[in-house]
Amino acid sequence: MVRWLTPHVVIVLLGVLLLAMSNNINWGGPHWRSVLQVDARGYHAYLPALLLRQDPNLNFFDELEKGKYGGTGQVYDYRIRVDDRTVNKYFIGTALCESPFFLAAHAWTLLTNGDADGFAKPYVVAVNIAAIFFVLLGLWAIDDLLLCEGIDAGWRSTVVVAMLLGTPLVYYSVVAPGMSHAYSFGLCSLFVRNILRWSDGPLRWRLLVLGALLGLIVLVRPVNALILITVPLFLGSWARVRTFLDRTVRQGPWTLMAMVLFAGVVGIQALYYHAATGKWWVDTYPGEGFVWSDPHILDMLFSYRKGLFVYSPVLLLATAGLVPMARRSVLRTGAWITVFLGITYVLSSWWNWWYGGSFGQRAWSEYLVLFALPLAYALQHSTGHWRKLLLTSIGLLLVLCQFQIYQARYYMIHWEDMNRTRYWEVFLKVPHDALDEAGR
Repeated sequence: MVRWLTPHVVIVLLGVLLLAMSNNINWGGPHWRSVLQVDARGYHAYLPALLLRQDPNLNFFDELEKGKYGGTGQVYDYRIRVDDRTVNKYFIGTALCESPFFLAAHAWTLLTNGDADGFAKPYVVAVNIAAIFFVLLGLWAIDDLLLCEGIDAGWRSTVVVAMLLGTPLVYYSVVAPGMSHAYSFGLCSLFVRNILRWSDGPLRWRLLVLGALLGLIVLVRPVNALILITVPLFLGSWARVRTFLDRTVRQGPWTLMAMVLFAGVVGIQALYYHAATGKWWVDTYPGEGFVWSDPHILDMLFSYRKGLFVYSPVLLLATAGLVPMARRSVLRTGAWITVFLGITYVLSSWWNWWYGGSFGQRAWSEYLVLFALPLAYALQHSTGHWRKLLLTSIGLLLVLCQFQIYQARYYMIHWEDMNRTRYWEVFLKVPHDALDEAGR
């Protein structure tokens, strides 16, 4: 590896790549208008509603989102009725992550005498940059986590590149940056990293960071609390788990403050509901929920519709690292498999196990840090022809994933209704719209 090409430099270069892609895809002409779609509209709406208009009931929807910025198509309505009030269906955590970038965009808009309504182009660009920032934050956290594992710098860089280019993270930081997944990935990866740092050196302030991080993770998507079951796995041994628990309990006042921070962050959602409806809690997903008796585990992992390993095959390759992991610790490898199956069971039990319109299995994007560990072990402990085969396979699978994201942008890979026939009909075919654009 080139000496100056450290993992941090690689992450910076990946950030430049994501910004360049966003500029090319989203920021020119009218394309920025299509960045905030479906769920992303609901996440973003909190910011103009609460920061600019003090309007928790979203009364601007018809005027701005359907009227001024709606275009000629149907505009997704993210609002639901509760008694005689209107409330946002989605959770507020993503908006909280976007808020510093939103405020910077608002300041820029005011300075340039732009349209300071919360939906103009600078605000959309800010959402895009926010998603990229959180993805890079997650990659940095993965690098630091692997450093704690004793993984060499070159292999850490390879894992970071694979986690970005071999998964839907590019899609959710560039094509659909308003969705929650870039933020969840960054926060969950950072949480695991800080668990390890707290275990290695119990600086008290780290407990407060963990409390706030976990609160924000849950506030983005409550099911993200599943990240907690990965903690023993990443600590690596029962001895470290016991040490972690002992240190946490012995820091009584600090642990209590961390719990208060967690509750305070999660409580932001209750404050919003109370402001909008007068109630402290609202079921904004009526008729939707988990069907625990009917999980779609194989569909979630292997289906052509939304299979995790079909659209992110580098993650399947990463499981080869469970072999060298098992040589070092059978217990830890068993924990990895248990955690993986547990998360898959919960996610696949959601009534809509394919999670609507998306590229790949978007619900797994939050927990990609789980695959970084075996992939790093596979790279570090392979030798000779096996290592060459592994690196070649990773390279080819990254190209395949990015090409399929390209196809998804032109709707060759359908956002919801893919099947085996359709998958192989379009496999490695260049979209006609892209050819037309290239010929202009």
